[in-house]
Amino acid sequence: PEAVLKYERPSEGFMCPMEANTFGIEFLDFSIKDYASGKTVYASPGSATAADMMATAVAGDEYMRTVKYSFPTDFLTFQTIRTALRFKVGDQPANNFRMIEIHYFKGKVVRVYDFTFGFCIPGSTNSWEAIYDVPKYTTQQIADYVANPFEHKSDSFYFVDNKLIMHNKAEYKYC
Repeated sequence: PEAVLKYERPSEGFMCPMEANTFGIEFLDFSIKDYASGKTVYASPGSATAADMMATAVAGDEYMRTVKYSFPTDFLTFQTIRTALRFKVGDQPANNFRMIEIHYFKGKVVRVYDFTFGFCIPGSTNSWEAIYDVPKYTTQQIADYVANPFEHKSDSFYFVDNKLIMHNKAEYKYC
């Protein structure tokens, strides 16, 4: 984990193969809301199973592990957001499950989130909710994000007992 916390720009490629997820962790649902108004700005349509993902991975890791989000411009004015994630764990325990997400704009780090899920029971389905403040942007910064779609990128790294088991990417546009 300490190595990825030193990243200063988006990673090139993926830092581990899909097969590194030997814990069978699957993300089932994910949503993002403005905490103040309750307005949902993103709700996942569901998730492919790990077997489906492995079969499709041959067609290209980037397609399977990169999400392109399109958020309303007012997302950049939210003070606090709420994220909710539902995921399941395979046959073995996942000790010290941790996610580090690094956001970049125009190739430079703009924020880092570091979440620890802790211990996950084998065969369990888990819900996790986070409520956190987001950076306050100036009018000029908001205009810059809007004028540069998909220049806001992120790397999401997932660890079990400090071993990297998953790496996903995202790109964002605001309109």
